[in-house]
Amino acid sequence: MPKLTRRDAFRALAVTASGGVLMTRTAFAQEAGASAGQTAALLQGADVCTIVPEVTEGPYYFDPDLERADITEGRPGIPLRVRLQIVDAGCVVIQGARVDIWHCDATGAYSGYAGQGDDGAVDTSGETFMRGTQFTDENGIAEFETIYPSWYRGRTTHIHFKIFIAENVVLTGQMFFPDALSEYIYLNVAPYNERSGMRDTLNANDGIATQSTRAAYAFLKETDEDYLAAMIIGIDPNAQPGTGFGRPGGGMRPPPPASNGGPPPGDAGGPEGRADRSRMTPPSRGQ
Repeated sequence: MPKLTRRDAFRALAVTASGGVLMTRTAFAQEAGASAGQTAALLQGADVCTIVPEVTEGPYYFDPDLERADITEGRPGIPLRVRLQIVDAGCVVIQGARVDIWHCDATGAYSGYAGQGDDGAVDTSGETFMRGTQFTDENGIAEFETIYPSWYRGRTTHIHFKIFIAENVVLTGQMFFPDALSEYIYLNVAPYNERSGMRDTLNANDGIATQSTRAAYAFLKETDEDYLAAMIIGIDPNAQPGTGFGRPGGGMRPPPPASNGGPPPGDAGGPEGRADRSRMTPPSRGQ
């Protein structure tokens, strides 16, 4: 069998990562009553314009108070631009929303926690790589420079995000990537292919990816310099707690990262269980 090339892997993206047919941004916006001008402002290619279900925050969130676009801190990996556009329930862009993202590096480790890795020996306490905050511009867009995330046991490839559109309205979610591209990178590109073992979880058998629905899969584009991962994130400012659509009163975070003894406790059943959390108010720009 001929070896899979990066171009071959990318051709697999002709079908959406979730394997389904998506409602286009134009169709959704028209159904939601948005004007032609509002529709034109939406990201090209990122064809999902719908309310994104809320999913677990996981045990590795903390706010490092870093408003920055480049979140790599020099960590090696394939360059990736993450472009998120925040819209309301009518598919109209939201300016000035706070967007936090965080994810693991090319070795599968998150910054700020001890007790990681298959043997529990990885300690990144005090570090802040792959974490940052941006505020959406007049087109509702926040953009980050990072690297393609790696894998760790029990989870498919993903990036976490939190969207704050008011002090008491927060959406916590995850962005997912096509397995064909991830598999090529992990098998063929350093430092991803220098890891021992094989990943055990793909999109189809990741419970959080399934819960997130096809709305949470990124649009991927290859450029000469990097990959672009784009996603339109719909958040309902009027949602009620527990609906999973940007819950008022949901601005929560776990305790500070552990300096020893591993990550904060989550629910039983895997590394992405909810951590014990206390109330948080999103800072305004410049704080």
